[in-house]
Amino acid sequence: MRVMYERVAGIDVNKDMIKVGIRGPGHRAWTRTSEVLEFRTFYGVLQTVARDLRKRGVTHAVMEASGVYTEPVYYALAEQDFEQVAVINPAHAKALKGHKTDAKDALRLAELFECGLLRGSYIPSQALKDLRDLTRYRTKTVQARTSEIQRLAKALESAGIKLDSVVSDLTGKSAGLMIESLIDGERRGQVLADLAIGRMRTAGKLADLSQALTGRFTEHHAALCRLHRDRIALFSAAVEDLEARIAVKATPCQRELELLKSIPGFGDAVAQARLAEIGPAPHEYFASHEKLASWVTLCPGNHMSAGKRKHGRTDDAGTYIKPMLVQAAWSAIKTDQDPEPAASQVPQAGAPLRWPEEPGRGEESDRRDRPHPADDRLPGAQERQAVPGPRLRLLHPAGVP
Repeated sequence: MRVMYERVAGIDVNKDMIKVGIRGPGHRAWTRTSEVLEFRTFYGVLQTVARDLRKRGVTHAVMEASGVYTEPVYYALAEQDFEQVAVINPAHAKALKGHKTDAKDALRLAELFECGLLRGSYIPSQALKDLRDLTRYRTKTVQARTSEIQRLAKALESAGIKLDSVVSDLTGKSAGLMIESLIDGERRGQVLADLAIGRMRTAGKLADLSQALTGRFTEHHAALCRLHRDRIALFSAAVEDLEARIAVKATPCQRELELLKSIPGFGDAVAQARLAEIGPAPHEYFASHEKLASWVTLCPGNHMSAGKRKHGRTDDAGTYIKPMLVQAAWSAIKTDQDPEPAASQVPQAGAPLRWPEEPGRGEESDRRDRPHPADDRLPGAQERQAVPGPRLRLLHPAGVP
């Protein structure tokens, strides 16, 4: 197979050590040499490895994506003037069972990459990487806050307090006042219900609240609710701080953010997450929108064998961006942002309703009124021969007198 890159280094990354497989030209024509080296993963050692590879004439380096363990190796190599430092999907260079070792993995990466059989994955710039870290941490913090809210609801339910059956948000102002009063020792449902404010002070709501707030709330439940509410407040403050930091980091891409927020269903959080995960210019890294949808794992997969489709499940990638885009889609479904029809398109009173004409076909007749292309080959009614048999007598028997 044709060698496209003369000197290539394949790196198998682990937590405490890396294996570096170096491929280069041999002493005789049409031959290649291989060498495997082992190094520790301290960042100073990695910088020394990168300099040593450049002294050996290595122009391309490739490694499998191994989560956070890959990042120090990648950035140490990026400090040198390599022509390309690629991080590839491990599934694209999977070893055969029973033939896998760290040294063989490193050499296999180098052999495949030197022939152009591996393609590097999308690696964001450092600014986008910082923004991505913040948006992902915000997602995890919001999820942790949601878990604490669910634990608070579980503690109330255990005490027989059915507050979440009446209110829509346990962290709202009215619900917060009621829970705080429960923690402070108030147990009378009518007194607790009287703390409702705003639209919750209707007669029906107050009656339901009075019954929902009567239960077996003990000091143990009060201690649990106190812990949960403190944690919820802590996570809420952390989310606010993260949102402020994200807004500062996203300032250079303000134009792209405004364009993203013009899409139905896209708010600040979704637009910032999409920008951090995909970048402001996805056309530079993805050849088409189909490739991008596949990378985000929002399109069906292919699994066909013997002409039969087994399943079309999506991959497990896109852990952070896919839920955001699905959330935006649900939000777009629930919002009505369709433009109002022009005055000429609004039917007048008493006028028959008609389907809107297709663009560029205003002078053509309805397709249902056009003759079928095969009509001239079909026999007419007068030419058709009668089918022998009972026909109508079987389908429509005579009525019973």
